[in-house]
Parts: sequence; structure tokens; C-alpha cells
Amino acid sequence: MDDDVLFLSVAELGRRYRDGSLSPGEVTRFTLERIERLNPVLNAFITVTAERALLEAERAEAELRGGLDRGPLHGVPVALKDLVDVAGVPTTCGSRIWADHVPERDAAVTTRLETAGAVLVGKTNLLEFAYGIVHPDHGQTNNPWDVSRTAGGSSGGSAAAVAAGLCFAAVGTDTGGSIRIPAAYCGVAGLKPSYGLVELDGVFPLSWSLDHAGPLARTSEDARVLLEVLTGRSFALERDLSGLRVGVLRTHTEGAEVEAGVRDVFGRACGVLREVGAVVTDVEVPGLDLADAALLNVLLPEASAVHARWIAERPEDYAPATRAQLELGFAVPAVTHVRAGQYRRHLARSFARVFGEVEAILTPTAPWVAPQEDPAVVEGEGAAEARRTGPHNLTGFPAHSVNGGFDRAGLPVGLQIVTPAGEDALALWLGGRLEGLLGSVRRPPDPA
Repeated sequence: MDDDVLFLSVAELGRRYRDGSLSPGEVTRFTLERIERLNPVLNAFITVTAERALLEAERAEAELRGGLDRGPLHGVPVALKDLVDVAGVPTTCGSRIWADHVPERDAAVTTRLETAGAVLVGKTNLLEFAYGIVHPDHGQTNNPWDVSRTAGGSSGGSAAAVAAGLCFAAVGTDTGGSIRIPAAYCGVAGLKPSYGLVELDGVFPLSWSLDHAGPLARTSEDARVLLEVLTGRSFALERDLSGLRVGVLRTHTEGAEVEAGVRDVFGRACGVLREVGAVVTDVEVPGLDLADAALLNVLLPEASAVHARWIAERPEDYAPATRAQLELGFAVPAVTHVRAGQYRRHLARSFARVFGEVEAILTPTAPWVAPQEDPAVVEGEGAAEARRTGPHNLTGFPAHSVNGGFDRAGLPVGLQIVTPAGEDALALWLGGRLEGLLGSVRRPPDPA
């Protein structure tokens, strides 16, 4: 079998299952062989569920032959970030704290995937408890486009696995950009849905009021298919790009940290939208400069509350920088946390007013292409990395990253599409149109 099969769209794979030219069993076996070959280089998976995957693939194959069709993910290899529970499979959260933890119940998203007939090939690597730091026990996930660079955090394992053809789609989580930044670095599509759209029962929390779970896939269309399975809702949308009102948030397209390659790709995307008749105008969001601090003043104490018992009883089992961040969270005054909550409401109202003028907002996802390592959450580079993504965790509005093209070194550059609350379908639709117009969906070369 040619490995191009592992880069088919979900829809095309499904068609080939149903016409008999491919089967879930052979595709799953080929996927597992590719994982075995490339995972030592990429470090995208913590746990590979090979035996389970083969059984699920055999069941899907028998069901499809027998006329039982569970939908577009039936027999499709997928992966879950390793803070999503699967009964009987370890959930490590990328930490020594939970090295031996095996849940007894499935997360809600796991149940939905199982009901849809998806084939789980494994649990993907992540930063420790999704908190911005690699635990040395697990190590960094490397970028399929350049293995000397990070795949991004914290859902880097999911993004790298999708980009490298180790699965067709994956679930990640996003508290300040942790789906969208890895999607940008790895050249795939990643949606942070509207807050609360994807159920988080059975997903280990980082910050209850900021956490989102969502899809990572090679295209916006495949991400839409996964989101529909995760929610039981349709996100199909048909409309014309001509006349679409797109706002460019100049505050997030400028700044010393924005690399020239990112500016070039972003400028080309804006130009292409204008060429097809979209109305592209500059917009401003008052008070946006306060978002970096507000995000931390919500995130730090909430994360510390989650880990209060373990940080007291087992501090040495955390990576040193994770432990330092958790200890810092206890020092955030309650009044500061409350004021950050007030600011969140103000920010959401400000964005809502902008959405009275435009239908979508376009920015770079990150100011740079994939760096060598993930910057720490609370330091300067960490704030800059999440500056364009974090505000949308504060508001809860949907935000979608797609690959917009490549810099001169051939590294992917992400474009972020933000839409009003509940308009996830619009974000995915526009992402798909941009992918088509820019010709930006490509597979990376196989890492050496």
C-alpha cells in the first residue's frame, strides 16, 4: 500500500471503504506500521493502542460489510490527547504524577468516537498537564516539518500525529492556544470551538473556565467532520465569499515579535480574499493590550487549585518549571482573579461590537514559525506566543487555525479565523475556503 493512502481526506477514505477498494483493517495496520517507524523520531504518542485498534478495525470492517454504517468516521484511525480518558488505557497527562493512572470510565468524547465507529490508535504526547512545560519523562514532541523544532504545546502530539499521517484526525485541548498553536506549527487545521460546545467530562482540567476540547485534522473539512461527531450537531455551511466582511486585527498582525515570513503569508491571504470579493477592513478591539495579564490571572490560580493536593504531597514529581508555575498560582490575590473575570466580560462585549461590523476576524495564529522549544507560559516569549490565541479563551468565541502557507525555510505559517460565539460553522467554512485558495494543504517529508 502506498503511504499516500494515509493522507486521504476522511471523506475520500470513507468512499474507498464503501466501494471496497480499501478496508479499515488494512488501513489501520498500515497506520500502526507508520507509527512504529516514525514515532521514535517524532515522539507524538505516549501510548499506542495497537491491539485495541486492530480489534476496532475488524469490527468496523464487519459492520460495513454487513450494512451497518456508523457515519463518516467509521473505521477511521484517530488519536486522543493523553489527558482524555479511555477506560482501561493509561491517562498520564504527560506527568510522573499520573504515570500509573488507568481510568475506569470513558470521557464523553471517547464515547462519541466509539459510537461513531472510529478506530483509536493511541494517546498523544503533551506538555505536562497541558501547562506549557515538557516533563523529562516524556520529552518534547518534534515537528514533522523539521524534527529539530517543537510541534508546539500543549497538543503537539495530536498535531504532529495528524501532520505526519499517523492518524487522520485527533482531539486536543486548548486553554490559551494549545490546539491552534500546534496546528500552526505543524501545518494542519485546529479549532478551539465555542466555549462549552464539546463536553469536557473525563478530560483532565487545566483551567476550568478557559479549557476547550476540539478537533485537529489535516483540513478544515476533516475538522468539521470530527467536530460533528464530538457534538452530535451539523456544522455544514454553504455561502459565497464575495461580500464576506473580514476584519484584520492590526494589533495582532504587527509588533517586533512577528516574523517577516508570517507577515508575508498573512498579507498574501488578505490579498487573495480581496481578489475573490471579500471586504477586508482593519478593526480594533479596545483594551486588548490587557489580555496577556488577564489570561495568566485566570489560569494560574485555577491550575493551582486543581493541583493543590499533589503539589503539597508530591512536588518533586513535577517538572521543575511546572512546579514553579503551580506555586506562583497560589500567590495571585483573589481580587486580581476577580478583576480578570470582570475584564473577560468587557473583552467579550468589545469583540461582540466588532462583530457588528464584520463577520470574521483574521490574524496570524502565532507571531513566528515553530521554534526549537516551547516557551514557558509565564515568561515574555510565552506571552507573545499566546498573544493572538489567548484572548479567545477569555471570551470563549470560536477560533480556528489553518495553514496559510510557508516561510522561506519551508515551515508552516498559521492563519487564525475568529467568529462570533456559536458561529463555529463559519470559522470552519472560511478555513476551508482559504486552504483551497492558498493551496496550502501539503504533507511534510517523512522525517529521517
